Amino acid sequence: QVQLVESGGGLVQPGGSLRLSCAASGSIFSITAMGWYRQAPGKARELVATITIRGSTTYADSVKGRFTISRDNIKNTMYLQMNSLKPEDTAVYYCGADASVGSRSIRSWGQGTQVTVSS
Repeated sequence: QVQLVESGGGLVQPGGSLRLSCAASGSIFSITAMGWYRQAPGKARELVATITIRGSTTYADSVKGRFTISRDNIKNTMYLQMNSLKPEDTAVYYCGADASVGSRSIRSWGQGTQVTVSS
């Protein structure tokens, strides 16, 4: 089982920056990919960015060029650097990790961290 703890959210003005962190513990050797997701009030949870164990990354079109996902394998921590933030980026941001368990892939979630972009 994988445990995830996010941090780094907060209130920022439009055009500002934030860096989110996601610390992983537990069966981290079984993780095949990790990602950031977000959920705004009244909307479904959506994918923001992913990173595989090989370091391959993907981004939602809405954040390309503004957000950067990365990871530190020594610290077992994933990051999301968010620049040029817009009010529409306001959401609860969740860290997710896909772990291989036998023939299955199981996703674990963190508790979420609030990001509010407002003047």
